[in-house]
Amino acid sequence: MSFAIKIQNEFDRRSERVKCVNLHPTQPWALLSLYSGTVCIWNYQSQETEKSFKLTESPVRCAKFIRGKDWFIAGADDKMIRVYNYCTAEKVKEFEAHADYIRSVDVHSSLPYVLSASDDKFIKLWDWEKGWECTQVFEGHDHYVMQAVFIPKETNTFVSVSLDSKTMIWNVGSPNPKQVLEGHSKGVNTVEFFVAGDKSFILTGSDDYTAKVWNYPTGNCLHTLEGHTNNVTSVRFLADVPNGPLIITGSEDETIRIWNATTYRLENTLISKFGRVWTIGCLTNSPQIVVGCDQGTIMGEVKNAYS
Repeated sequence: MSFAIKIQNEFDRRSERVKCVNLHPTQPWALLSLYSGTVCIWNYQSQETEKSFKLTESPVRCAKFIRGKDWFIAGADDKMIRVYNYCTAEKVKEFEAHADYIRSVDVHSSLPYVLSASDDKFIKLWDWEKGWECTQVFEGHDHYVMQAVFIPKETNTFVSVSLDSKTMIWNVGSPNPKQVLEGHSKGVNTVEFFVAGDKSFILTGSDDYTAKVWNYPTGNCLHTLEGHTNNVTSVRFLADVPNGPLIITGSEDETIRIWNATTYRLENTLISKFGRVWTIGCLTNSPQIVVGCDQGTIMGEVKNAYS
């Protein structure tokens, strides 16, 4: 059985590189953070921009909706974190969070916590119920920290990746990583945690042109996904799709690849018409994906090629 991405719509901002896409958990909204310094909310059903926020003149590399609040949080190259109420357009908070570019932010699923990762090699934990106080700084990576994400099934655990080629697993409250995964030969750009059946996995994408699937919690590398011809920039997991589960990878080689998450077989490859792929937004229980590229955004649906 093979799969295809059926492109339903396109959202083209050719002058603006899309660095991050985050999908709202209940609304048909994609939060797009742009290299131009703008964050916009795009309705992928109506094909219209709901809101647009010019945050800074610097690139905005990451933005996330905050579940349970009418907020989004964004991090930029000007070292600032900004929080906005997307209903009222009110700025909730703005503060200098790092000493260098902010690469990623992640929001805890149940606690008032945000993780930020930066080129200053630090990961920071922020608590919005304490006035956005930085409650902990995590130091251990030797190069830019490209992403840090909470592990959803555990309250106080997160995973980070860096251009030092390492993937680290941390416990909130502990100053040192509890586990280091090594196997990529170059920097690691992106990470995803997922559950398939009764097993848990970590998925990473690297400048060595590969993605790797790791067992969690043992840290054993189970498989290397090979085929991209440039840096792997985004990795995602889709659970509830026909004949799934599936792994989606995006790359600077201008392709999006679909892999069977059980057999690791490459099922299909889509060539991006908008240049390099930087980010893929999806919900694990939906076949809908939104892909951010150099020259625009592609919306598609993963479906059986023969349906």
